Amino acid sequence: MPSNYALEFEKPLLELERQIEDLQRLGAGRQIDVAEEARLLQARLNSLRQEIYTRLTPMQRVLVARHPRRPYTLDYLSTIFTDFIELHGDRGFRDDPAIVGGWARLAGVSVMVIGHQKGRDTKENLKRNFGMAHPEGYRKALRLMKLAAKFGAPVVTLIDTPGAYPGLGAEERGQSEALARNILEMAALPTPIVAAVIGEGGSGGALALGTADRILMFENSVYSVISPEGCAAILWKDSSQRERAAEALKITAEDLLRFKLIDEIVSEPLGGAHLDSDAAGEALREALIRHVNELRKIRPEKLVRRRAEKYAAMGAYSET
Repeated sequence: MPSNYALEFEKPLLELERQIEDLQRLGAGRQIDVAEEARLLQARLNSLRQEIYTRLTPMQRVLVARHPRRPYTLDYLSTIFTDFIELHGDRGFRDDPAIVGGWARLAGVSVMVIGHQKGRDTKENLKRNFGMAHPEGYRKALRLMKLAAKFGAPVVTLIDTPGAYPGLGAEERGQSEALARNILEMAALPTPIVAAVIGEGGSGGALALGTADRILMFENSVYSVISPEGCAAILWKDSSQRERAAEALKITAEDLLRFKLIDEIVSEPLGGAHLDSDAAGEALREALIRHVNELRKIRPEKLVRRRAEKYAAMGAYSET
């Protein structure tokens, strides 16, 4: 994906970046000092970026969450964790590249890290199936979670998927059962689980890695039962109504924190995680370390009980 790729609302930023590059190139070519002019343009760029990214609509956040240069699980594996050893296969059918997982160290603590993986180009997206896992991917994830529980190691999951793959083969191999099994088993897993939504959190495909003690979300990530386009197509028979659907679905990190469906919002660099993946990784690393360390102090039986209470309380309401 070209480094100058921009979403529609980012194009004014791209134009300013080009002006700065042209000015610096002109200054270097003619050996003239353009530092002050470049500084003023950079200040204008920073101000405009601040203005745009503090006023994003829900649908614009969806587009940022889907940004093709946004860091994926494998990117965070190299910036947040050390000593990663990938484990493959569900021991029943095959290895699913849409989900990667294995042992790693988080600030010296052995953890099992599992996450969805999208592709950067057409070839890799075909291999990774655009981050939409088959049932064997979720069965692999569950196998690794149980392995972590056997050794008392925390589980860290990184969620970034449009949803579980709905194809014929996946359904024939028990997609819905695999998703339900993961949710059931994760609810009772006797080891700490921390989940982080790093991009898209789509429906059951996200929940099957997201039934955790603590759920974190990047500020420009989304978490929803259905995509805005899918919701609009169902409710209004018109996918162009996606802005309206995104607003109604309440899919942003701010909405979900307000409804107590997640536990923390992780800040992104101004302009989104795709602008500075190292800074985004460092922010997520700090949050993961803090939550994992807190959860490791809790006895397994108390951990499972609290997890059950957490999810039982979701959706409770009172009438006045």
